Order: sequence, then C-alpha cells, then structure tokens
Amino acid sequence: MIARALTIAALLASALAFWTPGVAAEEVDLELVLAADGSGSIDADELALQRKGYADALTSPEVQRAIRSGVIGKIAVAYIEWGGPASQHVIVDWQVIGDPAAAADFAAKLIARPRAAFGYNSISNAIDFSVRMIETNAIDGRQKVVDVSADGPNIGGRDIQAARDDAVAKGVTINGLVIARPGGQIRRVAGEPLTEHFRRDVIGGPGAFIVTVDETTSFPEAVRRKLVMEIADGLERGRTRFATAD
Repeated sequence: MIARALTIAALLASALAFWTPGVAAEEVDLELVLAADGSGSIDADELALQRKGYADALTSPEVQRAIRSGVIGKIAVAYIEWGGPASQHVIVDWQVIGDPAAAADFAAKLIARPRAAFGYNSISNAIDFSVRMIETNAIDGRQKVVDVSADGPNIGGRDIQAARDDAVAKGVTINGLVIARPGGQIRRVAGEPLTEHFRRDVIGGPGAFIVTVDETTSFPEAVRRKLVMEIADGLERGRTRFATAD
C-alpha cells in the first residue's frame, strides 16, 4: 500500500512539473499579418522602401488615431516576407500595438532585421503561412486580416484560389496591395492586369479590397491609406458583432 501510494505521488508530481495554468488570450480589435513580397523580383532598395513604408504608416498619426478608435483600442500586427513555395519568414513576430511607443518599437525592429526570403512568388503558400500564424498565436482578435503585397502573380505552391478560399472559410479576410514596377507597367497575367488576378484569385472575405501602387500613388501613401481602411473596416465590423453579442 505504501509503495503504491508513493508511486501515485511520484506520478502526480511528474505531471504537475509539466503543467502550467492556462493563460487567457489577449483581446484586440484586429489581428493583422502584413505579408510583404520579398521574392527575387524585389531588389534591396525596393525591400527597404516597403519596410520603411509600413514602419512609417504604423507610427503615423492617422493610423494611431484609427487604432485608438476601436472598442479595445489595440491591434496585433506581425510582419512576414515571402518568396518561393518554401520561403516564408517572420521578420517581426506578433506585437500588440495600442500606443505610439509600441508602434515605434515594431517599426524599429522592422527596419533593422535582415532579408530572408528567396525564390519567386508563392502567394498561396504565404497566405497559408499567415493563416497558421493567426491560428496559433495567443491573441483573440475581433477581426482577422492578411494583407498581401506583390509585384507579380502567384507562380508556385498550391492553388491560389484554394488557399484564399480556405482562409476565408476560417474567418480571415485577405486584402491586396499591387505594386507596379518603378517606371514600368503592372505585370500582366494571361493577358490581364495583375489587379484582375488579385481581384479574382487572391483577395476574399467581407469587405476585401485592393490598393495599387503606381505612378500616381507612392508606396508610403498607399500603405498608410490601406492600413487606415483595414483598421476602420475591421473596427466597424467588430463593433457590429460586439453590439449583436450584447
């Protein structure tokens, strides 16, 4: 009897050693993955321009006002860069942003981190990777968005429409940022503009939209406007659901 009791006590002690109390997920108005094109078609200057554009946008007064206007007043952001089917890389992991200091910290990390992506254009695998990041984090967002930027079409990886449809079925909205090559034209896919490829095959979910960077709209301006739209749209839908729940 004593030996049996000691054995049970030892098993309980072993189990307790590996048990930790559950931690409640942090609530935010919006979970946002910024999935930026880091493929071979993006040179070092363009990569730096993209990162600075997102860094400046997150710290801008317009975006900060949009964040503060939410029910909770905080969003969670992660930044990845992607290339070929096997190349998706977390540049800045999930960070909750609710004030200028947090935004500035995120921006500084984004500017400082080295390049990692390689290969060419698997938007579909970038979407899958981004959705997994949303599913596995310790954050509870009222809205969930993947913001995909690219200067070319989906080339490798799994079917782009399947990746988009799976994401939408899980409650994730996908928005697009189409990048025109400096001084050139937006790449065409099967004889159609890249914007049409994004509209038909990439974006999806309630309120999904595309913003285009071209000769008339600078990258920083487009990113700032897009983030404000995403936050405002997410907050409006979040408020509606919040009111309905009450």
